[in-house]
Amino acid sequence: MMPSLAGRRVLLTRSPDRAGAMARALADAGAEPLLLPVIDFERAADQQALAAALDRLAAGEYGWLVFSSITTVRALKEAASARGASLPELVPAGTRIATIGPSSRRVLEAEGLRVDLVPTGKQSAEGLVELWAYADDAGASGGDGAGIVRVLIPQSSLAAPTLSEGLEARGWAVDTVTAYRTVDYPADPAQRLVAPLAAGEPEGQAAPAVVLDPDAANAELAEGRLDAVVAASPSAARRIHDVLAPLEGTRLVAIGEPTAAELERLGIPAAAIAATPTPEGIVDAVASSLTVPKETP
Repeated sequence: MMPSLAGRRVLLTRSPDRAGAMARALADAGAEPLLLPVIDFERAADQQALAAALDRLAAGEYGWLVFSSITTVRALKEAASARGASLPELVPAGTRIATIGPSSRRVLEAEGLRVDLVPTGKQSAEGLVELWAYADDAGASGGDGAGIVRVLIPQSSLAAPTLSEGLEARGWAVDTVTAYRTVDYPADPAQRLVAPLAAGEPEGQAAPAVVLDPDAANAELAEGRLDAVVAASPSAARRIHDVLAPLEGTRLVAIGEPTAAELERLGIPAAAIAATPTPEGIVDAVASSLTVPKETP
């Protein structure tokens, strides 16, 4: 049963086109969702490096392709379109696909791709590494029986090395390539990732929420009118630290352990961590955070 958040006001630090499912879940629980976009996404600066990696992918050089976020799906779909292909046409039939959670799995399947490996417990890069087999396991989870033990990880310009280092430690040859740039909101309109994702994408509809600018959000904070602020990623956590104050009078909710760790490093620890990066998991985490007393500003 979904917890009641009646009368609570929750700030989501995402843009309207990426906060739809989360905002609707909060509204369904009785909360008033508000939006403050803090990060955005642009095409990779080095398009030649991305194109070269995709050439190797199309040639069948990779046993695995890892989508570490929904934004990676959008970036590769846009890159495929620039090559006159669909996203499924970019991935050879023999290449297996991994991702880090159910939301990105739903997006990939809606795009027509089969997902072979996804963690159901710890839905993060760490969780995927823990699930991944060693390269010498005779094909139980990774090897394809033909000796292809190379993995391609298209990723953000700000991606941590968790996935690449974790897979290399398990004996895999890993190639990483920047698929997109994470930038402060708003992105350059000429460079912003705009490829529409399939109807099955959970973030595909605009959020039913008022969009604030930083001054308006800070006024809400100063007046004590925000019950919780949700940080969706470490990069969002850094921007929250840079643009929002005073944060002592509200509760911070982290999506995932890496985000919580970044908030802790910044001196603004999370009151709750979403156990799963799903709208329902975020509603539960917001409800849990509300049991933590507010600090006095």
